[in-house]
Amino acid sequence: MAMETFHLPDVGEGLTEAELVEWRVKPGDAVAVNDTIADIETAKSVVELPSPFSGTVRELLVEEGDTVDVGAPILTIESAAAPADDAPSSSSEGGATPEAPADSSDSAVLVGYGSGAEAKTRRRARSHDRAVTSSVGVIAKPPVRKLARDLGVTLSDVTGTGPSGEVTRDDVVKHADQASVFRNLSTPAWPAERERRIPAPQPPADDRYEAIPVKGVRKATANAVSGSAYTAPHVSVWTDVDASRTMEFVKRLKQQPQFADVRISPLLVFAKALLWAVQRNPEINSSWIETESGAEIQVRGYVNLGIAAATPRGLVVPNIKDAHDMSIRELALALQNLTTKAREGKTSPEELAGGTITITNIGVFGMDAGTPIINRGEAGIVAMGAIRQKPWVVDGEVRPAWVTTVSGSFDHRIVDGDKISRFLADIAAVLEEPALLLD
Repeated sequence: MAMETFHLPDVGEGLTEAELVEWRVKPGDAVAVNDTIADIETAKSVVELPSPFSGTVRELLVEEGDTVDVGAPILTIESAAAPADDAPSSSSEGGATPEAPADSSDSAVLVGYGSGAEAKTRRRARSHDRAVTSSVGVIAKPPVRKLARDLGVTLSDVTGTGPSGEVTRDDVVKHADQASVFRNLSTPAWPAERERRIPAPQPPADDRYEAIPVKGVRKATANAVSGSAYTAPHVSVWTDVDASRTMEFVKRLKQQPQFADVRISPLLVFAKALLWAVQRNPEINSSWIETESGAEIQVRGYVNLGIAAATPRGLVVPNIKDAHDMSIRELALALQNLTTKAREGKTSPEELAGGTITITNIGVFGMDAGTPIINRGEAGIVAMGAIRQKPWVVDGEVRPAWVTTVSGSFDHRIVDGDKISRFLADIAAVLEEPALLLD
C-alpha cells in the first residue's frame, strides 16, 4: 500500500491555473488508471481530468469552484500497487514525466503527459463511453452539461441528436431558443436589495452590490481584451429601428393634461426603453473592479441613469439617481431638470458622481450612429441617432417610417456579444412598440 498525491498537471494548453468545476469521485471510491476524477475549466474549455493511479480515493484537497495552480496537490489515493510501467507520476520532480511509448497499449497516459497516438484514441473513446452511460439517463459530456447549467436548460428536456442520442452543444443552444429570448422572456421584478456581493469576504453594511469572482474563461477573456483599447476594451454595435409608434406615443403624451408642464421628446421613451432593457439584462449595469484578491464584476440592482450633455463648459454626464423606480412622468421631469441645470452650468458634484449606465442623444446634432466612449466606472453607453422619415419594408411593401439608429459601446471584459445584442434588441423592441413598457 502506498499513498499517492495527485498534483494538477498542465493539460497541454500551457495554462498556469484552472478551476475545479466538479469532482467525479469522493473519498472511499475505487479508481483505475485513466478514470475521470474531476472536471476542470481552463482558459479555453472544460476538460476531464483522468487519474494516473489505481486505488482508493482518500482525500479531496480542494473544493469545487476553487482556482488551483498547476502543480498544486488536489487529491490523495491509496494505491494497491505502483502505477503501470511508463505511467506518469504526479510527484515527479518539476511535474515532468517521460512520455509513454507510442506502441504501448497498457501504459497510463494522462492528458498533457505523453503523446502516444493509441493512448489518445483510447482516451477519446473512454470519454464517449462515459457520456453514453452518464447519470439520470441523459447522455452528455461535461462541457455540454456546464453549458446547460449556464443557460438554465434542463438536460432531460433536450432531445439529443448525437451518437446514441447524446445531447450536443448545438442541441442545448437550440433548446435555449436564444433567437427569441429578446421578446419572450418575462421581465423580472427589481431585486429588493440594491446590490449584492458574491462572494463577500467583508461585505459592506448595506450590501449595495453583487460581486462576481472573475476566473476561468471570463478571466482569460478579460486578460485578452483589456490591452486592446483604453482601460476598458470597447466593443460597439448598432441597429436600425422603426420608431413610428414611438413618435405616435410622444404625440399622445403631449396631449395628456398631466404632461402639460413637462417637456416630452423621444429621448424620454429611449430612457424608459433602456431601463426596461437593463431590468432584463442586469449584467449591462455593472462595473469592473480591481481588488487585492483579483478582479470583480459589480452588478448593480439599481440604475443611476447618466445623460451625456453638451454644455458651454464642455461635455458633462450628470445622472438621475434611482431612475429605475420612476414613473414616466417623474423621469420626464428629472430629464428636464437635469438638462436645464447642465446647460446653465449648475450641475452639482453629487449629480456627476455614482452613475451606473449612460445614454447620449447624438440625434440632436443630426448624427445617425456612433461609437461613444464608456463613462468611467460603467459597462455601457447607448446612443440614439436622429429620427428621420425613410422608406421601410413591411411585409414586402415599401412604406414611409420614422427610422432611428440605436448604437452603443460596452466593456468587453464584462459582457460578450450575445448579451450586448439582447440588450440592444430589447431597447429597439420598446422603440418599435412602446406598449411593452406596460409589462
